[in-house]
Formats: sequence, C-alpha cells, structure tokens
Amino acid sequence: MKSFYITTAIDYANGSPHLGHAYEKVLTDVIARFRRAQGDSVHFLTGLDEHGQKVQQSAAKRDISPQAFVDSVAVEFQALCEKLNISNDDYIRTTEVRHKQVVRDIQQSLFDKGEIYKGEYHGFYSARQEQFLQEKDRNEDGSWPEIFGEVSEIAEENYYFKLSQYQDWLIEFLQENPDFIFPKYRQKQVLEFLKEPLNDLCISRPKSRLEWGIPIPFDEDYVTYVWFDALINYLTASDFMEGDTGKWPADYHVIGKDILLPAHSIYWPIMLKACGIPLPKHLLVHGFWTTSGNKMSKSTGNTVNALDLADQFGVDSFRYFVTREMKVGQDSDFSEEQFLNRYNGELAKNLGNLVSRIQNMVTRYSDGIIPAAQVNEAADIEIQALWSHTAVKVVELGEAFQFHKMLEEIFQFLSGLNRYTELREPWKLAKSEEPGAKDLLLTSLAVISEGLRLASVVLGPVMPDISARILGLLGSEPVIEFAGNLDWDFRLEGKSVGEKTILFPRPEK
Repeated sequence: MKSFYITTAIDYANGSPHLGHAYEKVLTDVIARFRRAQGDSVHFLTGLDEHGQKVQQSAAKRDISPQAFVDSVAVEFQALCEKLNISNDDYIRTTEVRHKQVVRDIQQSLFDKGEIYKGEYHGFYSARQEQFLQEKDRNEDGSWPEIFGEVSEIAEENYYFKLSQYQDWLIEFLQENPDFIFPKYRQKQVLEFLKEPLNDLCISRPKSRLEWGIPIPFDEDYVTYVWFDALINYLTASDFMEGDTGKWPADYHVIGKDILLPAHSIYWPIMLKACGIPLPKHLLVHGFWTTSGNKMSKSTGNTVNALDLADQFGVDSFRYFVTREMKVGQDSDFSEEQFLNRYNGELAKNLGNLVSRIQNMVTRYSDGIIPAAQVNEAADIEIQALWSHTAVKVVELGEAFQFHKMLEEIFQFLSGLNRYTELREPWKLAKSEEPGAKDLLLTSLAVISEGLRLASVVLGPVMPDISARILGLLGSEPVIEFAGNLDWDFRLEGKSVGEKTILFPRPEK
C-alpha cells in the first residue's frame, strides 16, 4: 500500500470553530477518504495551535490560566471533528510534551549550526498578528491595515533565524517544482512575493512580554514565536524526529489562502531546508467562504455555525454542500437559499427519493428480495454505459481535487437512473399482462438497485454515513475501497432490502 500523509492547518486556539474551520476539515477528510478508496495507507493529521500572545490575553480576560483556556477551546474543536465525521488518525496540540521537545530540538540544532543569532529590534509590532511590521506594510496614507489591529512601537532584543540567506534557494526550488503549490497560480504569487528581499525571522519573544510559549532551549528568558512553534507540528506528528521515516515528507498540507504567505510558503520550507529535512511534497491552498461577496469573519460576526447546519440537515448533507459548492482553491459564496436548493433538489429528490422508491418497489413486486436481471435491452445498456463513463470520471476528477465536478458527475448518473426509472415505469409493468412485462419489471428493479449501489460507493468519501446507510438498505456491507466495487455485476441479486427510509427529511423551518 502506498503511504499518504495529509494534514490540515492547526486551528488557532483564540475562538470557537466556524464554517471556515469546518470546510478545511471536510475537504481534507474527503481527500483522505478518497485516497483510502484508492488503496493508499493514509495518515491524516489535524490539531490546535495553542501558544502566543492572543491566547495569553484571552485567558487573562477570563481570569483563568492559558492552559485552562486552550483546554476548553480544544474541546470545541475536537467536537467539531467528531460531529463532522472527520476520520483523522491523530490530533496534535502544541502544548503536548511530544511537540515541545521537537520544537526545542530543532531550535537547538539550528542554533548550534549558527543559523540563529541574537539581535536588537527597533520598530513596529502588531499584537493581533503577533508579528513585527515594516514601513512597506503601511497603507498609502501611512495608516496600518485593519488586519494588524493596534500597532505599537517597540525596541527589544530577540533571536533571529537566518531566513534571508535562503531566498535564492527557495526561488530556485519553486521554479524547479512548479507543482509544489496547488492551484498553480498561488505559486506564482509566492514567486512574486520573493522579488522583494526577505528579512531574517524573529523567532523569540522575551518572557517579560510573553510567558505563554515554548521556552527557547539556549535562553530560558525567551519563548518561541508562535509561527516557528506551530509549523513544526506536521513534523512532530510524523515521528520523523524519532527516526520514523514512514510518513514524512507529507504529501499535502491543506491550508487556507490567508496563511500561504509568508508562513507556509516561505518560513516552513526554509526552516526544513536549514535543518536538512525533506520538504512536504505539496501545499493545497483553499479559498474563503463569503456571504454576499464579503469574507466570513469572527470579528464582524459574519459567520455561519457549521454545527447548527449539520444538526438541522444532517452531517452528510453539510459535507455534500460545502464540497459540491466550492471549487478547491477558489472562494465561494454561502447562502441558505443555495443550501436548500441542493438539499431539496439534489439530495432529497434525486437521491433520497430514488432510494425510497426502489425499497418500496422491491418490497411490493419482489417480496423484498432484489431480483436477477432477466433481459438486457437498449435502456439497460445505456444506463450501464453511463455508469462506465461516471466511474472513470470519478477517479479522474478526485485525483485532481475537482470534487465539485466529481459530485456533479455522480448526480448526473443518478439523474440518468431516475430517467431510466420513469422510462421503464415498474409500477405499470407490475400490473401489465403483456408478454415479457415480468422480465422487464425484474430487470428494472435489478438495474436501479445496482445503479444505487455503485453511486453509493463513490459517494463514500464525501457522504460516508449516507453511503453506508444506502448500501445497508440494499443488503450490502459498507465499502471503503473502490477496487473491485465499481464493476456493474448485479452482485445484489438475492439480497433483502431494508425498511423504507427517508434519508433527507424535509427540515423544520
């Protein structure tokens, strides 16, 4: 089995989960489940980034310790993963001993190599972004962009990582590896950024100003800058530093576009290069959810509670919507109207109604047992040909992260299966005394059942619970791998259908 290591960004422990967090988890989970379906041995990591000044400030406002604060936030984010049926193999928290030790080991190694030095800084600092600023970061009118919040002028000694000396190497690496970042135009943005000279990276904060962080191993009066700490989580969880080379390098880091620059595309590759550690194979960068074209934001209250949507419409309905609606890498607009359109039209009417109909028809016309196909006429050949096309496209589009198109193909097949049902009209064949009507009836039931089985298998990465439920209602066991399960072979013959089930009930207003 091919090893496949995939990660999400670790969420920052300074607030509650929102739609953006939920989408990144679902997207990464869909990829992980798709790779398992393709036969890979998957290791899927997500987690929580728990250090930094904002966390310390938030804990102080609640008059509790930073550890107690992040413990409460961790419960929320882990509940999100459980609620959304996220199949992660590991959940890392940056306050864990295993992570702190790896961070300190890397810092000590870089310090011993002469890659870290102490220097004095005079300039501006953004507490909100926990970063030092330069004049070029100002707006044209001299003000600071709103994203930085309150900016103060400071002077202090800190430790610096020699980031700048690797700029030429990074440019060359990106030019030689044009597929490092998906989608490709994001890589062009990074190369454009690198036209300006890089500054060395401040990797410490004095304890006199910030206590909530991992202590620097060679100077306990300082703690680690939160980004230098957080980025290392991917390495920690791979056990590479413990001598396990089975997972690292990661195949994909799945991140939002807001943390591509400079953290994941500048700091992280250079940190690994300086340590002599292989780089991840790819970064996959997704877009933002918007409402009426405006970015969803906790600070403006412009968010959607993903857990509420999952509670009201079902977890798999939510997973389906965010996967179907957003093209990976692009922004997408959320509206309840569009959610309901997809729920009522595609899920309830196209899929759910067909499942109910086949259960009802097999129960009434075949004593609850899926029959064997008796004939093979033009309509039967046509729907099988449509499936052959669909099966190829599902794999092709899934490999390319075009999951929105993959779902479109699956539901076009389901539409074809519904057309087949209306063409054959099993309810009329059951009453007909015409020669061959019985054979057509039984074949229709077999064909619809087989089509639903196959559609359910390929829906598994996006809608794992619905997939398993439909297969169960057709007398089949749940399926993980595609291999051997995408062939049209009428394997359901003789299976008993379950009791009629409404998979997508009409939601309460």
